[in-house]
Amino acid sequence: MFIQQSDLFQGMGKDFLAKVMEITTKETHEAGDILFEAGDKALYSYVLLSGRVKIAIRETGDTVFVVDEAGEAFGWSSLIERERYAAFAECRAKTRLLKMNREKFLGLLEKDPANGYQFYKCLAGILGNRLLGAYRQISGIASMAISRSFGTGQVQESEKTVA
Repeated sequence: MFIQQSDLFQGMGKDFLAKVMEITTKETHEAGDILFEAGDKALYSYVLLSGRVKIAIRETGDTVFVVDEAGEAFGWSSLIERERYAAFAECRAKTRLLKMNREKFLGLLEKDPANGYQFYKCLAGILGNRLLGAYRQISGIASMAISRSFGTGQVQESEKTVA
């Protein structure tokens, strides 16, 4: 997987992407490794190369999102100037990823406004798609709660497979 194949970096210049790769480190993690906890300082963002990462809320254990497609970005709290991560990230399989330092990456974006604009346009699209997915999931849960089959065990089983 090349970084330009990531949805986060679509349409960006080759020279800019080379600079991004210079400040990016490759890491490998085992299943069960925690990449960050809710409340940790949001210092890094990530792009999945291979594996599977569960993004979840610790208090409830509810899965918010599963990152399992090469090129998917996560840990974006650091890119929208949030001070802390809102959820935790746990590797669910052996995982390889690119790790980007917040300060270094934001410095690159400031020096290259055209690619910075393109980056935030891509990030907005990703976040918009995830928000729509959350709306659909909430809507589906709401409709299950009022369906006639509620209480038959079907809803509980489907919730278990989601997490």
